[in-house]
Amino acid sequence: MRWLTLYARSRQLSLSAALVLFGALLALLLADGGDDGTGDVPLAILLLTANVTAATIGLAGQDAALDRTAAIRWVLRRAVHVLLIGGFAAAVLLAVQAAGPELATTTLVVRDAAGLVGLAALGATLFGAVYAWILPTCWLAFTYLAPPLPGLAGEVGSWMVLSPATTVSTGTPWALLATGTLLYALAGPRR
Repeated sequence: MRWLTLYARSRQLSLSAALVLFGALLALLLADGGDDGTGDVPLAILLLTANVTAATIGLAGQDAALDRTAAIRWVLRRAVHVLLIGGFAAAVLLAVQAAGPELATTTLVVRDAAGLVGLAALGATLFGAVYAWILPTCWLAFTYLAPPLPGLAGEVGSWMVLSPATTVSTGTPWALLATGTLLYALAGPRR
C-alpha cells in the first residue's frame, strides 16, 4: 500500500480531489434543475469539464525522468489513472444530482465524462500534463460557441450536447476515451 500513497502524493491527488469537490459544491449552489424538469445540461457539462481538467493535474509526476526510468510498469497504472479520473468526475456530478436537482441523465453524464477524460489523456500525450486541459476545454468552447456544422461533422463536433440515443454522439466519446487512454498509457505524458 505504500506505493499507492507515494503515487497519490506524487500526482497531487488530494489537490485534484479538493478542486473537484469545490466545483461540485459550487454547482450545487448554482443548480436549479430547470423549470420544465429537463435539467440543466450546460451546467452539467461545464461541471464535468471542470472536474476532468482539475483532475489532470496528476497525469504526470514531479520528475518526468524518474517516471520514465522507474522499474515499474507504467502502462496499466496510467490507464487505470485515466479511467479513475473519468469515474470520479462522473460520480461527483451524480452525487450533486442526488443531493439537488437533476442536471442531466446518467447516460449523458457517463458518456460525456468518458469523452472528456479521453480528450484530457490525449492532451497530456500530445502537449504534456500541464496542458492536458486544453483539448476538453476547447471542445467545450467549440460545442457552445461555434455555429453547428451540418451532417456527420456536426454530430461528431456536438456529441457533448446531443442525445445519447444517436450512434455518432455515443460512439465519438467512447472512441476518444479508447484512443486517449491507449496513447497515454503507452507513451505517457509529453515532457
